[in-house]
Amino acid sequence: MSTDLETAIAEIEAMDLVGLRSEWRRRYGPPPPLRSEPFMRMLLAWRVQADGLGGIDTHTQRALARKGAPMAEGLELGVGARLTRNWKGRAIEVIVEEDGFRFGGQLFPSLSAAATAIAGSQWNGPRFFGLRDA
Repeated sequence: MSTDLETAIAEIEAMDLVGLRSEWRRRYGPPPPLRSEPFMRMLLAWRVQADGLGGIDTHTQRALARKGAPMAEGLELGVGARLTRNWKGRAIEVIVEEDGFRFGGQLFPSLSAAATAIAGSQWNGPRFFGLRDA
């Protein structure tokens, strides 16, 4: 890594969220609407390094393109799988379908979207249904 790049990364490591957003705006335009300082720091540092070192090589870009869109986590359980959970005294059941997750007559594109609708606040779907460690 060049000295200029190392200096830029060191400066990013010392910035607070306001500074990170300001630096993003200076370099790239409107910053992403993130509230996580560590995530914003990693994203900005990656972007600065990608610009300085040439980004992702053509071979890797092609490999990523061949992969296609990622499958929603939980679909690997198979169509027809039923996920159950007791939530605030209610028995909850979500059914895995080919195009998403069905709960209460509504189809959700992701397990997290279903969990968020059930809980009324943002949730990680696999964690909500015990498919992932807490």
